[in-house]
Amino acid sequence: MAVATSGKQRGGKQNLYGGWKAAWPFLLPSLFGFILFFLIPTIRGIYLSFTDWNLIANQGDWVGGENYNRLVEDPLFWNAVRVTAWYVFLNILTQTILAILIAVAMDRLTKSSVIRSVIMLPYLIPNVVVALIFLWLLNSNLGVIADLFSFFGFDSNYFASPDAVIPTIAGINTWRHMGYTALLIFAGLQTIPKNLYEAAALDGATEWQMMRRITIPLLRPVLALVLVITMIGSFQVFDTVQVATGGFGGRPGGPGNASRVIYVYIYELAFVRNEMGRSAAIAVVLLITLMIITAFQLRLLRANESDLAS
Repeated sequence: MAVATSGKQRGGKQNLYGGWKAAWPFLLPSLFGFILFFLIPTIRGIYLSFTDWNLIANQGDWVGGENYNRLVEDPLFWNAVRVTAWYVFLNILTQTILAILIAVAMDRLTKSSVIRSVIMLPYLIPNVVVALIFLWLLNSNLGVIADLFSFFGFDSNYFASPDAVIPTIAGINTWRHMGYTALLIFAGLQTIPKNLYEAAALDGATEWQMMRRITIPLLRPVLALVLVITMIGSFQVFDTVQVATGGFGGRPGGPGNASRVIYVYIYELAFVRNEMGRSAAIAVVLLITLMIITAFQLRLLRANESDLAS
């Protein structure tokens, strides 16, 4: 019996190694792209963060940790951190809640591929185009949506108001991404056995109770993935802010510094002020921060476990 068991173990290891050998030809193209477009630029960016690199002269001297020390004393950097954190909170909250509601509605009411295609349409529109569309729609003089809101008493110049600009941008990106997020959650809902809902309904459970006691707990691995993707994407917001706040002759990141998120500040330092070293330092800090937050999220939500297996 021991001989047979060890033979099975050896055979399992051989099959595993054989599987890896078969997988390498399929992995190599993606691995090549990852090394060329992600790993090498990341290593170079880390190196640049320790220099005073001049983009025009394409050279710079080693300055050690000076760029990082300047970040600690830079009020614009901390302002960008606060603005980005506020945007991330609003975007994740609204996008996740709406996506869950849409996914549950699709699961309960219809599984039509046409409905799913319509929900995905905003995600297929480029961010720059979406920002331009809403720049006109929310314009206080010309915008149809702005006129509709003012009819109900919500009169504001959305991209020119320090208090309204970040919630407006968060709302735009929520509209664009919630369909994609809803489809991810919808796919997770298909893995939950329907007999659980039937048993709960027989016991007199309401829709809210089934959502809280069945749907949300069993969706934990999918929700962990959705939250990580949404969080990373929210921290990387750039084009919507750049186009929407820079439209009609405005300064990107305005009014004042009310919408100057981290990526806008990175771009400004690198390509407007020609301070590539400081820009790279912020990018490295952002990379480390996202890695820590992602690891914490996955551990907190126990993304590698599923209650369906119990």
